[in-house]
Formats: sequence, C-alpha cells, structure tokens
Amino acid sequence: RGDLVDDRHVVAEDGAELDAKSKETLLYCCQPGSNLLAAGYVMYSSSTVLVFSTGQGVLGFTLDSLIGDFVLTHPDIRIPESGKIYSFNEGNAASWSQGLQDYMSFVKSPGEGEKAYSARYIGSLVGDFHRTMLYGGVYGYPGDTKNPDGKLRLLYECAPMSFLAEQAGGKGSTGKGRVLDVTPERVHQRCPLFVGSKNEVEIIEKFMASN
Repeated sequence: RGDLVDDRHVVAEDGAELDAKSKETLLYCCQPGSNLLAAGYVMYSSSTVLVFSTGQGVLGFTLDSLIGDFVLTHPDIRIPESGKIYSFNEGNAASWSQGLQDYMSFVKSPGEGEKAYSARYIGSLVGDFHRTMLYGGVYGYPGDTKNPDGKLRLLYECAPMSFLAEQAGGKGSTGKGRVLDVTPERVHQRCPLFVGSKNEVEIIEKFMASN
C-alpha cells in the first residue's frame, strides 16, 4: 500500500536507509496500540497465570498441574477505579521532572486526614502490573534526565499493558496522553508508562501537566 509508505515516517534501528519494501514492512509493524486486537502475559510465581484480552474484557487463567491445562479463575478482571498503592523505582526520583517529584510527595503525605499510599515495587513489569490489575493503584516507569522516554518498549511492553488496562477499566498514559494513541517510528521505541487505576493515572497526569 503506497499510501502507508508515503504518509508515515519510520526509521531502522541502525539508521540504515530503507527501500520502499522495507519501509512498508516496518509500517505494518509500527502501528499504534489502538490497532491491537489482543494482548496478554504469563506470570510464573507461586502459580502460573495466563492473562489475556481479545478486546472484550480481560480473562485470567491459572495452570492446574494435575490436568496439565489452564483453568479459568478470573472470568472478568476489573481494575478498581482508585487504589492507594504506587509502584515506582524511587531510586531514580532525583532525575524525574518536578511534577513527578511533587506527585511522590503527595502519595506520602496526601493531606490532613488522608491515608498515605503504600509502596509496592517488585522491579518486574508483569509482576507489578498483575498486582495492580487485581488490587488497583498505579505502576510507573517514567522518563528522566538520562532517559527522557524511559526504558520500556512501546510496541511490546507499554502498548499491550495499556490495552489490557483499558479493557479492565483502567488507563495507560505517557504522562501527557494515552499510550495507545502513540504511533511508533521504531520497532524498539521507548515510551514513559503510567498504568493502572483510572483515577490514579489521572492524578499523575495532573501533576505532570502542572510542571
């Protein structure tokens, strides 16, 4: 499709020149998450869990080793609209934007009479995201002064997780807008990610917009 080749910009990871066929191949791959038809993950822990969506809600299955098959254990996963759990690597906080640093102060001291948030950080995207799916809250991997776009990959980390979050009633954001609306120009393009309970993600967006 010549219109795809002409209308969008993509680049090779090594900066090499792309002929028309190579460019078209990349264009078919580098599509926004809003075009996703399905997404999922498998988590290995005390049990083996498979979570996926085909665009009609989110299903969770647990491996039953006795029968050697996955059993539907979570027929309709819904992220709570709010959740007082935040999951960030605060070791990088000094390199974050002022807005995000202000958010960190807010979760620790949200105001008189308000309970502070709980910090839970495994350091594994799938592990932290799975907990957030079940109990609410927000997971974040922001950009910083060294890595303005963070370290997570848009095509195969940020977009699929945001797709699952939205299917479960949550939200996935770059801090400035919807992750699923970002059109990648590279296969391994990075993207800041804030994902989880809708209300919690929106609070982060407000803090980041204020700076």
